[in-house]
Amino acid sequence: MQYLYIIRGLPGSGKSTLAKILAEKYNFNHLEADMFFTQNGEYTFDRNKLKEAHKWCQEQVEEYLSMGHNVVVSNTFIKLREIEPYNELAKKYLAEINIIECNGQYQSIHNIPEETIKKMRENWQNAF
Repeated sequence: MQYLYIIRGLPGSGKSTLAKILAEKYNFNHLEADMFFTQNGEYTFDRNKLKEAHKWCQEQVEEYLSMGHNVVVSNTFIKLREIEPYNELAKKYLAEINIIECNGQYQSIHNIPEETIKKMRENWQNAF
């Protein structure tokens, strides 16, 4: 059985940390849109390339699933519709999809303004 784990939550909720633990413990491939903005170990966010980053993440997930690998994806996924492309990939490759919501309140490593996080919290759609 092949697996696709989706980890969602607000910035600073522990998504990346949990994804890294799962990837290491179960030998999953860990992906997130933020990886698109990391070059030579340096993170440079560009809001204008956010759609491109999510498209890249989905393409990477499909590549790994097509090779029979397990994948864990950690993104905010504020709206449930943002998970739909991953549901489609799971169906296409007969992977079991699991969704985990992180609710921790840690320091965001990307220094996202509190006003932005507040807006995300207001727009949050519960999956469960």
